[in-house]
Amino acid sequence: MRLTTKGRYAVTAMLDLALHVAEGPVTLGDIARRQEISLSYLEQLFARLRRRGLVASVRGPGGGYRLGRGLADLQIAEIIHAVDEFYEATACEGRGGCQQEGEVCITHALWDDLSQQIHSFLSAITLAELVERSEVRRVSDRQHERDARLRTGGDIAVTVLA
Repeated sequence: MRLTTKGRYAVTAMLDLALHVAEGPVTLGDIARRQEISLSYLEQLFARLRRRGLVASVRGPGGGYRLGRGLADLQIAEIIHAVDEFYEATACEGRGGCQQEGEVCITHALWDDLSQQIHSFLSAITLAELVERSEVRRVSDRQHERDARLRTGGDIAVTVLA
């Protein structure tokens, strides 16, 4: 069992959006640049997030995306599920036909319990809680500084020859 980049990137992008919610609509280009995620991949993820009502698009100049609900109402598990990602530890993907005769394997209950624990863990965490974490804020501040340097051309020396 492994959470793929689809789920990881969806959570990362939603957290970025949450961190910049006070600035108004956030463009996918800004998220892509800060988080180093492909813009086309973000477009696919945000189409799914929008269909589930987790984000809303704002058209026109100054447009972008905003959260579909309040930070405290957005669970991490919900974000992962919105992009069709699941965390299932059983080999049979929870269906129970682990062995040849369609019977469950000897460790099915163990792996099913693990899947339930993962779901409970991720359901208990909201975007609001992640935004409040000091390590998340530190990384966001670093990304913001890097982004500002890139936008202004900082740290780039240019020599003009006459």
